[in-house]
Amino acid sequence: MKNPVLLGAAATLFLASCENFEGGTNTPTNQFIRELPEAVLEIAAPYQDLSAVRIDPADGCYVYRHVGPVETTFLPLRSVRGRPICTQRPDAAPEDDEATNS
Repeated sequence: MKNPVLLGAAATLFLASCENFEGGTNTPTNQFIRELPEAVLEIAAPYQDLSAVRIDPADGCYVYRHVGPVETTFLPLRSVRGRPICTQRPDAAPEDDEATNS
């Protein structure tokens, strides 16, 4: 009785591992920005692939596709100084406004 249950559980786990999870959404994850803003092009470090850039919906920062010898992954797009390049969130209120209202 235990063998068929274990076999069924193992088969389910094996088939579930074949699914490609990249963000948990049903939207296509390979939509790249066709033309980057001029400001981003000016501050981006030169060693990054700017032909495959998108905005990470989790934090609003630009990420680029890095094709390595073993895997392809998305890394944060960084400036020449090494800082990540992010967009401004529309729901984020400036801290100065909170200080002046109190």
